[in-house]
Amino acid sequence: MFTGLIREIGRVAELQRRGREGFISVTCPDVVADAVHGDSIAVDGACLTVESASKDGFSAFMSAETLDRTTLGDLRAGAAVNLEPALRLSDRLGGHLVQGHVEGVGVVESLSPVGDGWVLAVELPKGLEEGIIPKGSIALAGVSLTVSALSGHRLEVAVIPSTLDGTTLRSWRPGTRVNVELDLLGRYVLTYLKRRGTPGGLTLEQLIDKGF
Repeated sequence: MFTGLIREIGRVAELQRRGREGFISVTCPDVVADAVHGDSIAVDGACLTVESASKDGFSAFMSAETLDRTTLGDLRAGAAVNLEPALRLSDRLGGHLVQGHVEGVGVVESLSPVGDGWVLAVELPKGLEEGIIPKGSIALAGVSLTVSALSGHRLEVAVIPSTLDGTTLRSWRPGTRVNVELDLLGRYVLTYLKRRGTPGGLTLEQLIDKGF
């Protein structure tokens, strides 16, 4: 589990493709300070397992599923990536619960200054809008953000200066592809309602009717 609070901006040292699979090496002296083989690290929001670690960085295997469903296959040597080590049970949950399980890839439409902050607009993959809650949480490239508006497949989130400075978000431009993970609790509720939306099951309309 993760929080969506980025610990360090790392740099891709190497990415090797082996058929539909691959290996990635990332330079990140902070995140790997206490990392060992088998640990989980989120790279741009995608959970990877450490194969080997040194004082300078780590290497991880990427399955075909990871390369097919995330932006990691787009990376090249020198690319900046958002990094977060797995959450400890004793850590503060400053963001929101994130699994590192990417559900789709969105496309940045704009990043516009508003007051002292910015508004980020992203075009979501079709179908993900069902699981988005107004004022709820969403992870974009591993960054925990709060939904400010949703219109069709177009999502808007407010970005504070510290988030812009501490992540790769500042470099995002129209057309940038970003990994998307919906809020964990909202996703489970939505899945439950879909599966139970049969006679005798609990439906969204019934919840609304009872004031939820």
